Amino acid sequence: MSERRKTDLRVRRLTYAGLYLALAMVLPFLTGQIPQIGSALSPMHIPVLLCGFMCGWPWGLAVGLTAPLLRSVTFGMPAIFPQAVAMSAELATYGALSGILHRTMPRKPWSVYVTLILSMIAGRVVWGFMRYVLAGLSGTTFTFAAFMAGAVTQAVPGIILHVVLVPILVLAMDRVGLSLNRKA
Repeated sequence: MSERRKTDLRVRRLTYAGLYLALAMVLPFLTGQIPQIGSALSPMHIPVLLCGFMCGWPWGLAVGLTAPLLRSVTFGMPAIFPQAVAMSAELATYGALSGILHRTMPRKPWSVYVTLILSMIAGRVVWGFMRYVLAGLSGTTFTFAAFMAGAVTQAVPGIILHVVLVPILVLAMDRVGLSLNRKA
């Protein structure tokens, strides 16, 4: 690959990652009027997952790590501690793992679903671990029941939304050549 092509690819990935970060900042406004709906649908997760799929793991990790913290500092939601910190680790896992798996798995529709589900499970586990660690640091507790409620029970609408919407978008963008997460 020529040096010019490598530079072009880096600039395109940076531009796409910036777009995904902007979407992660703006999408929660669609559900922000009713916080219970916003936290149930997890709109910030969608652009992070897409960034990992389309731009690759380093960009997905960076956008996932940055979005909750930047949104917390800019708009005050989610609260910086412990929500934004734990969410930052969760979304960084989403972005990194979706990028790694999408690049290494076959370019088949079923692999998009497998990648998405594995990324979401890993992200939820990381979120639970972070909430446990942060609770310990602040002198509170984070029980397994609280993990199940936050990562599964209350998240069912968002899980359904992500499993329906993200593969459709990824497959469509792959089809028209917008994915920058390919083997050289």
